[in-house]
Amino acid sequence: MIHIKDIAERPSKADIEAVSKFSPATIHEAQGRRGALSSRLKPVDYRMKLCGPAFTVKCAPRDNIMLQLAINYAKPGDIIVVSAGEYEEAGSFGDVLANACLAKGIGGLVTDTGVRDTLQLRELGFPVFSLSVCIKGTVKESIAAVNDPIIVGGETINPGDIIVGDADGLVVVRRHEAQEATRLSQAREDAEAGYIAAYKQGRSVIEVSNLAQVLKAKGLVVDI
Repeated sequence: MIHIKDIAERPSKADIEAVSKFSPATIHEAQGRRGALSSRLKPVDYRMKLCGPAFTVKCAPRDNIMLQLAINYAKPGDIIVVSAGEYEEAGSFGDVLANACLAKGIGGLVTDTGVRDTLQLRELGFPVFSLSVCIKGTVKESIAAVNDPIIVGGETINPGDIIVGDADGLVVVRRHEAQEATRLSQAREDAEAGYIAAYKQGRSVIEVSNLAQVLKAKGLVVDI
């Protein structure tokens, strides 16, 4: 028997809001270069951003019946994350379903298959990250589970993990690591602000990044 389940453990609104203040790149670096989804997954529009708990769903390639069920049962703020076998030749999501998502307050969609109606998606402003853009339609046949762990973009995504996306890409923050990821991300941003201030004061990149001894040990000779 196949079950449609809710997210068993959701991150707190406070944790989601705290994580959302940082870019996926900052979070990825702060987490020890962990959690980045494949760079093949791109936003439909570079201005699109998302941050929220993963509502996971497994779809058969070229089949979007489970995606429609996920939209039906997801809660406001959820990010629907679809594993569909990295199948590029299907447009499993478009403007009609985007309007359904907006009506429910869903926070965004991440899918490892294709989407279509991209002009309308940009105009609607609903955040969509996908593997491809494809006009080919889908069927509605194969039933699968909702809110089980899935693999998307080379990362295991658990229901309730926090998904963060912007123009540069996507990162996953494990629900139980949200506060630590926030702390480390803030520390990284503070450090980078210090680097920028040092450059503006006239210090060199070699000095600021402490590269002199590293370069000397590697035998670099500067003849400039």
